[in-house]
Amino acid sequence: MSSTPRQGRLARSGVAGLALAKVGLAKISHGAAQLARDEASRLQAQAAHEEKLGRILFSALNQLKGTALKASQLLSMELGLLPEGLREQLAQAHYQATPLNRAHVIKLLRQEFGQGPEQLFAEFQPQAFAAASLGQVHEARAHSGERLAVKLQYPGMAATIASDMSLLRGLLRGLQGGGLAGLPDEKLLKSVLADIELKLAEELDYQREAAELSWFAQQALPPELVVPKLFPGLSSGRVLSMEMLEGLHLEAWLAQHPSQALRDHFGQLLLTQFVHSLLGLRRLQADPHPGNYLFMAQGRLGLLDFGRTLDLPGAFVDLIQSAWRARLAIDDAALLQTYRESGLIAPSLSLREFQAQLLPILAPLLDWQLEPWRHAHYDFGQLKPLPRMDAAAQAQAMALLHQLPPELPFFDRAYLGLLQMLRRLGARVTMPRDWLSRDRHQEL
Repeated sequence: MSSTPRQGRLARSGVAGLALAKVGLAKISHGAAQLARDEASRLQAQAAHEEKLGRILFSALNQLKGTALKASQLLSMELGLLPEGLREQLAQAHYQATPLNRAHVIKLLRQEFGQGPEQLFAEFQPQAFAAASLGQVHEARAHSGERLAVKLQYPGMAATIASDMSLLRGLLRGLQGGGLAGLPDEKLLKSVLADIELKLAEELDYQREAAELSWFAQQALPPELVVPKLFPGLSSGRVLSMEMLEGLHLEAWLAQHPSQALRDHFGQLLLTQFVHSLLGLRRLQADPHPGNYLFMAQGRLGLLDFGRTLDLPGAFVDLIQSAWRARLAIDDAALLQTYRESGLIAPSLSLREFQAQLLPILAPLLDWQLEPWRHAHYDFGQLKPLPRMDAAAQAQAMALLHQLPPELPFFDRAYLGLLQMLRRLGARVTMPRDWLSRDRHQEL
């Protein structure tokens, strides 16, 4: 017999409660281990402690499955937010999926279309070949002959978002004060988790994703970029059917030891797509996960997963252009003025205060983001790892920042994801630096 919603909530709360108890014991053990150690031993113990707490947290989220596990994946993608040992454990969520059995697959299709897979498709593989955001992907063939990728949403996802996010907030609060020096300021963490909750809700709306998929397919994209064709008659709020693209994800493609020329080609393509989306389309794919790209034959790049996109108002594009131009020119006054006009910082913050209190915190990340744009040609194999901001600096920055533009976290995530992919490719590219001086109304 299946459990009632109340029994399900109690069971999920029990998982979280047990994890918090384990965190408490780990704190005590770590506190004792830190006594009378030399610096090298303390650093080693700290890394082991981060990993242990990460295993505890991931184990709990993995038991909760569903939206809790997806939230774990999204949290791990917030580069620089969490201590690395903790982040690496949460990143395992990228590879965890409990597949739906055949009976659930048939039930879902009947609920959505009133027919089973035998009637809907000429062929349908009951075993999923890939995981997807809060679901899984099956191979099928349409009655018209085209090969399809059919994404099915796991049942009950919408009902667990609020409760799972509440449990996750409680688990992360339990880590505070537990010897994790790199945990973010509570205000920042609250903002990130609110964003993740919104992202989960949007990713559950497959009809919205279908509309975004169709929109991107209709745009004038570079010919090497491939957006799969939507099959609207075989799509619904919980099922998304699209053209099957043939290709490899990043790590599988790299395992084939592609030439430097191919790495450079795909790196240039990724960069061109980003700038075109920013300045031309003014709409971004806001999920930077490498699994959302397929490296295809003949130098083509497949774009997957449009569950989260971001519309970019002209004022926001102006903000990015102005801020980046100012920092590249080392013009602190211009950068301050841009931040003031955008509402990012209070008008009362003077240039001297900005230079003494806020800029030293922001500069390492800004300069890392902008390093490639200082060169006409750039080798991303030389890009250093993302600099970390410690908890104290995060708290100070959040206290001085006035109002974050709502688009900024999404843009930062997409841009940082791009840089990480280019770095992983080791791509050598020509930087399209003219976009920084081009008016946003000009054609690309």
